[in-house]
Amino acid sequence: MKKQIIIDEIEISDLADLFKVFSDSTRLKILRLLYNGEFNVNDIAKQLSMNQSAISHQLQKLKTFKLIKSRRDGQTIYYSLNDDHVYQIIGQGLEHINE
Repeated sequence: MKKQIIIDEIEISDLADLFKVFSDSTRLKILRLLYNGEFNVNDIAKQLSMNQSAISHQLQKLKTFKLIKSRRDGQTIYYSLNDDHVYQIIGQGLEHINE
């Protein structure tokens, strides 16, 4: 007898929204950079040759989905990946495409 699996529509919708965040190349560039450490918005903008406003907009989206976190040091805000889950997602994605 096959086990019946219950699909939670809200969970599926939330998962689809999470995957949409990964579909933007700028956000992926930011995540890839943060995979290597903590950076402030100016450093991220320099590394990616983009303006600070565009980076800030993308950082807000990443923060909304709890993919990154921030900490303040004086007037500077530093960004990093939120937790081990995000490191694993990025790491496994890189591993998969480099096979």
